[in-house]
Amino acid sequence: MAASQRSALFIDGANLYATTKALGFDIDYKKLLKEFQARDNLLRAFYYTAMIEDQEYSSIRPLIDWLDYNGYRVVTKPVKEFTDSMGRRKYKGNMDIELAIDALELSPHIDHMVLFSGDGDFRSLVEAMQRRGVKVTVISTIQTQPAMISDELRRQADEFVDLASLSNRIGREPSERPVRAPGETASRYRGEARPSPALENRYGIRQPESEEG
Repeated sequence: MAASQRSALFIDGANLYATTKALGFDIDYKKLLKEFQARDNLLRAFYYTAMIEDQEYSSIRPLIDWLDYNGYRVVTKPVKEFTDSMGRRKYKGNMDIELAIDALELSPHIDHMVLFSGDGDFRSLVEAMQRRGVKVTVISTIQTQPAMISDELRRQADEFVDLASLSNRIGREPSERPVRAPGETASRYRGEARPSPALENRYGIRQPESEEG
Protein backbone atom coordinates (compact mmCIF):
# COMPACT_ATOMS: atom_id res chain seq x y z
CA MET A 1 0.00 0.00 0.00
CA ALA A 2 1.20 3.51 -0.78
CA ALA A 3 2.41 5.47 2.23
CA SER A 4 0.39 8.47 1.00
CA GLN A 5 -2.89 6.52 1.06
CA ARG A 6 -5.10 8.05 3.74
CA SER A 7 -6.94 5.51 5.85
CA ALA A 8 -9.15 5.18 8.91
CA LEU A 9 -9.96 2.22 11.16
CA PHE A 10 -13.52 1.55 12.29
CA ILE A 11 -13.66 -1.05 15.05
CA ASP A 12 -16.96 -2.62 16.05
CA GLY A 13 -15.83 -3.40 19.60
CA ALA A 14 -18.42 -6.04 20.51
CA ASN A 15 -18.04 -7.83 17.19
CA LEU A 16 -14.24 -7.81 17.35
CA TYR A 17 -14.33 -9.13 20.92
CA ALA A 18 -16.61 -12.01 19.90
CA THR A 19 -14.39 -12.79 16.92
CA THR A 20 -11.12 -12.87 18.87
CA LYS A 21 -12.77 -14.95 21.58
CA ALA A 22 -13.89 -17.46 18.96
CA LEU A 23 -10.36 -17.56 17.52
CA GLY A 24 -8.77 -17.89 20.95
CA PHE A 25 -6.51 -14.86 21.09
CA ASP A 26 -6.52 -11.33 22.49
CA ILE A 27 -5.84 -8.08 20.67
CA ASP A 28 -2.85 -5.97 21.66
CA TYR A 29 -4.24 -2.56 20.72
CA LYS A 30 -0.85 -0.88 20.74
CA LYS A 31 0.40 -3.40 18.16
CA LEU A 32 -2.80 -3.03 16.13
CA LEU A 33 -2.36 0.73 15.85
CA LYS A 34 1.31 0.43 14.88
CA GLU A 35 0.51 -2.26 12.29
CA PHE A 36 -1.91 -0.02 10.41
CA GLN A 37 0.15 3.13 10.86
CA ALA A 38 2.94 1.29 9.05
CA ARG A 39 0.64 0.33 6.17
CA ASP A 40 -1.04 3.66 5.42
CA ASN A 41 -1.21 7.29 6.39
CA LEU A 42 -3.61 6.51 9.23
CA LEU A 43 -5.78 9.54 9.99
CA ARG A 44 -8.18 8.06 12.55
CA ALA A 45 -8.79 4.89 14.54
CA PHE A 46 -12.33 4.67 15.90
CA TYR A 47 -13.50 2.17 18.53
CA TYR A 48 -17.25 1.74 19.12
CA THR A 49 -18.89 0.08 22.10
CA ALA A 50 -22.05 0.35 24.20
CA MET A 51 -21.73 0.38 27.98
CA ILE A 52 -23.98 -0.24 30.98
CA GLU A 53 -23.79 3.11 32.76
CA ASP A 54 -25.27 2.18 36.12
CA GLN A 55 -22.62 -0.43 36.91
CA GLU A 56 -20.10 0.66 39.54
CA TYR A 57 -17.40 -1.29 37.71
CA SER A 58 -17.34 -2.33 34.08
CA SER A 59 -14.76 -4.89 32.97
CA ILE A 60 -14.28 -3.01 29.70
CA ARG A 61 -13.64 0.38 31.33
CA PRO A 62 -9.82 -0.02 31.66
CA LEU A 63 -9.58 -0.80 27.96
CA ILE A 64 -11.83 2.12 27.00
CA ASP A 65 -9.81 4.52 29.13
CA TRP A 66 -6.51 3.41 27.64
CA LEU A 67 -7.77 3.61 24.06
CA ASP A 68 -9.18 7.06 24.75
CA TYR A 69 -5.75 8.47 25.59
CA ASN A 70 -3.56 6.45 23.23
CA GLY A 71 -4.48 7.22 19.66
CA TYR A 72 -8.05 5.93 19.38
CA ARG A 73 -11.31 7.85 19.10
CA VAL A 74 -13.65 6.01 21.46
CA VAL A 75 -17.38 6.30 20.77
CA THR A 76 -19.75 4.94 23.42
CA LYS A 77 -23.43 5.09 24.27
CA PRO A 78 -25.56 3.63 27.06
CA VAL A 79 -26.88 0.10 26.71
CA LYS A 80 -30.67 -0.03 26.57
CA GLU A 81 -32.38 -2.45 28.95
CA PHE A 82 -35.69 -4.11 28.04
CA THR A 83 -37.82 -7.11 28.96
CA ASP A 84 -38.60 -9.69 26.27
CA SER A 85 -41.89 -11.53 25.74
CA MET A 86 -40.83 -14.20 28.25
CA GLY A 87 -40.22 -11.61 30.95
CA ARG A 88 -36.43 -11.94 30.75
CA ARG A 89 -34.21 -8.91 31.15
CA LYS A 90 -32.25 -8.15 27.97
CA TYR A 91 -29.69 -5.56 26.93
CA LYS A 92 -29.28 -3.89 23.56
CA GLY A 93 -26.37 -1.70 22.46
CA ASN A 94 -26.05 -1.40 18.70
CA MET A 95 -23.42 1.08 17.46
CA ASP A 96 -24.06 0.65 13.71
CA ILE A 97 -25.54 4.12 13.19
CA GLU A 98 -22.72 5.92 14.99
CA LEU A 99 -20.09 4.04 13.00
CA ALA A 100 -21.88 4.63 9.69
CA ILE A 101 -22.26 8.38 10.26
CA ASP A 102 -18.60 8.81 11.18
CA ALA A 103 -17.49 6.83 8.13
CA LEU A 104 -19.67 8.79 5.71
CA GLU A 105 -18.60 12.13 7.19
CA LEU A 106 -14.94 11.16 6.89
CA SER A 107 -15.25 9.69 3.38
CA PRO A 108 -14.13 12.87 1.54
CA HIS A 109 -10.88 12.82 3.50
CA ILE A 110 -9.80 9.16 3.22
CA ASP A 111 -8.87 6.72 0.46
CA HIS A 112 -9.17 3.52 2.46
CA MET A 113 -11.61 2.35 5.13
CA VAL A 114 -10.66 -0.60 7.33
CA LEU A 115 -13.69 -2.12 9.03
CA PHE A 116 -13.22 -4.55 11.91
CA SER A 117 -16.59 -6.31 11.87
CA GLY A 118 -18.38 -9.22 10.28
CA ASP A 119 -21.86 -7.75 10.75
CA GLY A 120 -23.86 -8.00 7.52
CA ASP A 121 -25.73 -4.81 8.42
CA PHE A 122 -22.64 -2.91 7.28
CA ARG A 123 -22.93 -4.08 3.68
CA SER A 124 -24.92 -0.98 2.66
CA LEU A 125 -22.36 1.26 4.35
CA VAL A 126 -19.50 -0.44 2.51
CA GLU A 127 -21.33 0.04 -0.78
CA ALA A 128 -21.96 3.72 0.01
CA MET A 129 -18.27 4.26 0.82
CA GLN A 130 -17.26 2.59 -2.44
CA ARG A 131 -19.57 4.89 -4.40
CA ARG A 132 -17.62 7.77 -2.86
CA GLY A 133 -14.35 6.35 -4.17
CA VAL A 134 -13.16 4.81 -0.90
CA LYS A 135 -11.57 1.36 -0.92
CA VAL A 136 -12.96 -0.84 1.86
CA THR A 137 -11.12 -3.64 3.62
CA VAL A 138 -13.15 -5.79 6.00
CA ILE A 139 -11.41 -7.73 8.76
CA SER A 140 -13.17 -10.68 10.40
CA THR A 141 -12.79 -14.45 10.09
CA ILE A 142 -14.06 -17.50 8.24
CA GLN A 143 -11.93 -19.82 10.39
CA THR A 144 -14.73 -20.46 12.89
CA GLN A 145 -17.89 -22.56 12.63
CA PRO A 146 -20.01 -20.74 11.73
CA ALA A 147 -17.94 -17.98 10.14
CA MET A 148 -17.98 -14.66 12.02
CA ILE A 149 -18.49 -12.62 8.84
CA SER A 150 -21.64 -12.55 6.78
CA ASP A 151 -21.25 -13.70 3.20
CA GLU A 152 -22.88 -10.55 1.80
CA LEU A 153 -20.43 -8.27 3.65
CA ARG A 154 -17.46 -10.32 2.51
CA ARG A 155 -18.63 -10.17 -1.11
CA GLN A 156 -19.17 -6.41 -0.98
CA ALA A 157 -15.73 -5.59 0.43
CA ASP A 158 -12.88 -4.66 -1.91
CA GLU A 159 -10.62 -6.81 0.23
CA PHE A 160 -11.27 -9.32 2.98
CA VAL A 161 -8.54 -10.03 5.54
CA ASP A 162 -8.97 -12.95 7.91
CA LEU A 163 -8.24 -11.81 11.45
CA ALA A 164 -6.57 -15.15 12.14
CA SER A 165 -3.81 -14.19 9.69
CA LEU A 166 -3.01 -11.11 11.80
CA SER A 167 -2.87 -12.87 15.16
CA ASN A 168 0.94 -13.10 15.21
CA ARG A 169 1.26 -9.34 14.59
CA ILE A 170 -1.55 -7.81 16.64
CA GLY A 171 -2.44 -10.54 19.14
CA ARG A 172 -1.29 -11.93 22.45
CA GLU A 173 -1.48 -15.45 23.79
CA PRO A 174 -4.26 -15.98 26.38
CA SER A 175 -1.61 -17.35 28.75
CA GLU A 176 -0.09 -13.85 28.94
CA ARG A 177 -3.15 -12.48 30.71
CA PRO A 178 -2.46 -12.12 34.45
CA VAL A 179 -5.11 -12.97 37.00
CA ARG A 180 -6.97 -9.90 38.17
CA ALA A 181 -5.70 -8.66 41.50
CA PRO A 182 -8.22 -8.68 44.39
CA GLY A 183 -9.84 -5.29 44.83
CA GLU A 184 -8.55 -4.00 41.52
CA THR A 185 -10.83 -1.27 40.17
CA ALA A 186 -11.05 0.83 37.05
CA SER A 187 -10.00 4.45 36.90
CA ARG A 188 -9.70 7.20 34.33
CA TYR A 189 -6.24 8.65 34.01
CA ARG A 190 -4.62 11.56 32.27
CA GLY A 191 -1.15 13.06 32.23
CA GLU A 192 0.91 11.66 35.09
CA ALA A 193 -1.78 9.29 36.36
CA ARG A 194 -1.08 5.74 35.22
CA PRO A 195 -3.17 2.55 35.38
CA SER A 196 -1.85 -0.43 37.29
CA PRO A 197 0.58 -2.77 35.48
CA ALA A 198 -1.93 -5.62 35.94
CA LEU A 199 -4.57 -3.73 33.95
CA GLU A 200 -2.11 -2.80 31.24
CA ASN A 201 -0.87 -6.37 30.91
CA ARG A 202 -4.32 -7.90 30.77
CA TYR A 203 -5.46 -5.72 27.89
CA GLY A 204 -2.17 -5.74 25.97
CA ILE A 205 -1.75 -2.01 26.38
CA ARG A 206 1.55 -1.75 28.21
CA GLN A 207 2.99 1.76 28.08
CA PRO A 208 6.70 2.49 27.68
CA GLU A 209 8.71 3.43 30.72
CA SER A 210 9.01 7.14 31.42
CA GLU A 211 11.99 8.80 29.74
CA GLU A 212 12.18 11.56 32.34
CA GLY A 213 15.31 12.04 34.34
